[in-house]
Amino acid sequence: MEKINETLKRLAGNENFQKKYQEMKKRILENPEVKAFMLEHKDELTPKIIESSMMKLHEYANQSKKCDKCPSLGGCINLMKGYYPELVISRGAIEIHYDKCPNKIMDDEKRKNEKLIQSLYVPKDILRASFYDMEKDGDRTDAIQKALAFVLNYKEGAANKGLYFYGQFGVGKSYLLGAIANELAQKGVSSMIVYVPELFRELKSSIGDQTLNDKLEAIKKMPVLMLDDIGAETMSSWVRDEILGPILQFRMLDNLPTFFTSNYDFKELEHHLAHSQRGEEEWVKARRIMERIKYLAEPVYVTGRNRRN
Repeated sequence: MEKINETLKRLAGNENFQKKYQEMKKRILENPEVKAFMLEHKDELTPKIIESSMMKLHEYANQSKKCDKCPSLGGCINLMKGYYPELVISRGAIEIHYDKCPNKIMDDEKRKNEKLIQSLYVPKDILRASFYDMEKDGDRTDAIQKALAFVLNYKEGAANKGLYFYGQFGVGKSYLLGAIANELAQKGVSSMIVYVPELFRELKSSIGDQTLNDKLEAIKKMPVLMLDDIGAETMSSWVRDEILGPILQFRMLDNLPTFFTSNYDFKELEHHLAHSQRGEEEWVKARRIMERIKYLAEPVYVTGRNRRN
């Protein structure tokens, strides 16, 4: 059996092989990202180093760098799915280091949060929601336009005010949240949709397993938080003052976009927040919560036919 080095020597003398190799080498060295690397490190690179690193440069040139060639994490074309290559010089040779790409970082964060917070699970049709599938009826035009405007104008670190979608059952409030979340994901922005009644039940039960603080921190710091069906929960002083209040306060101070859906308008939600299951009336505390919600989100009335029936 012929040894590999003997095979390479034989191929090197083959005219057809040399022609193809020189064509490949030309394409690699004309790659804009490879050219930029060579220019940056021109004082460190010699013809010998470049020649001996040609296969590394070929590996680098044919991969996606900023998820620009990958439709999704599952459709990643790179050798290591979810990781992008970066050229470095190490011990007199060109090497490739791999780091997590934005899609991989988002997916890891999503999986971590899903494992931590069970109430993240929402209906599959909401997770697949898209503006392009929405019926273009007049009833929801204002809500759709404002939702799209948020996505188009969103800038990380800027004061991006969220939306408070309210209206009757089945008019598509939660679907709007899903559409916004999916559009943001295309821009590499992480978001979290939580079903409020289930979230509060889960957080209450987390006191016993000592995961409450971790869950609260994850919710507080999410770049875009979506609280689905606020007002449908059983209200208690603890939920309002120890859970909802601190979440909204943190997000208000950090200018983190927060969305809501509800069957209640602002006045009706204030009434709900003021009355606990024990029959207590605490209007001052309810108004304090409402001030935070009004600061974080613009009210948008969503009307139309019940799409669940």
